[in-house]
Amino acid sequence: MSSIKKSYGGKSLYAPLKDFDTSKFCKNIVLIIVDGLGYEFLTKHKKNSFLYQHCLRKITSVFPPTTASALTAFNTGVAPQQHTLTGWFVYLKEIGIVSAILPFVSRAGKFKLDKGNITYNDIFDSKTFYEELGTPSYQLLSKQYYNSEHATSLGKGAEIIPFSDLDDFFRKIGKTAKARGRKFISAYWDRLDALSHAEGTESERTIRHFRELDKKISELAKSLKDTNTTIIVTADHGLVNRSKDKIIDLKNHPKLQDMLVVPLTGDARTVYCYVRPDATKQFEKYVKTKLRKFCELYKSDDLIERGFFGLYKPHKKLKDRVGDYTIIMKENYIIQDHVPGAEKKNHIGRHGGISKEEMYVPLIVI
Repeated sequence: MSSIKKSYGGKSLYAPLKDFDTSKFCKNIVLIIVDGLGYEFLTKHKKNSFLYQHCLRKITSVFPPTTASALTAFNTGVAPQQHTLTGWFVYLKEIGIVSAILPFVSRAGKFKLDKGNITYNDIFDSKTFYEELGTPSYQLLSKQYYNSEHATSLGKGAEIIPFSDLDDFFRKIGKTAKARGRKFISAYWDRLDALSHAEGTESERTIRHFRELDKKISELAKSLKDTNTTIIVTADHGLVNRSKDKIIDLKNHPKLQDMLVVPLTGDARTVYCYVRPDATKQFEKYVKTKLRKFCELYKSDDLIERGFFGLYKPHKKLKDRVGDYTIIMKENYIIQDHVPGAEKKNHIGRHGGISKEEMYVPLIVI
């Protein structure tokens, strides 16, 4: 995002990518974010792939590599170190609730927070990328959530364009790119991620959808050939497939669960633990002995200091949102707990960990 801003003459907190010549960018830039398109997945299915042919290299996602953290980074131009949306489930100390931050509901019971007169402005204060770009900007989002609290707050400064399906997605990208004047277009597509979650990254439907996307982007590039447009394609994260024997369920570890003061937050591959002050030593011992085969345990403060969440000065709310300890799962293990009224999802594809499959995303330029 810093490289894109540089191409429009702006400056960012974070440095542009090294060895990435933005001087060759055209007047218009279309950024297509394909949720779940990991670099390892792309290389595995590179045969006859238009996207792979135009892939410059792999780059890293943010930590943790999950949609809430990475999509917010795309929309702000800063890392979780500054924007503080650190996973799908975020503990909001301001209101004493563990939230599912993108749909903006409580984890327990899925109560809509905006129905209680709570807004994103109450928990989030980063400026958006579009507000600071100084160039007409457009953001394409699904009709399912284009007017949600998250979308409208993180889309400030851009005109939000809703779309209905894959054909409409590419039709509206093309129409917007062909309009007069210099512009920046951000277009987010989530179907590949949804299929990978439900069926795994190697299911027939997942791969078929990737091929369809690959073809559609090739056709888009041809249609924009004479419009002075650069198309950049990347992703928020990749995924790994978990197996049934790789689930660590806290119902089988009641002693550990009793040491927590709130449910697990973050994602199933990287979770944040809020531990009773009188149980910190017990907690460390339990995880490092009973769970050492499945995960690594870190003090969250240490991860902040080591730059896991980003560079430079951390936001004052970051410590509140990553708990006392962070558990990062090994191999393709996940960890989960159970909260009354919370939605139960038996996902096969998972992300949020630090494997190469999850962390590396492609940098594709056309």
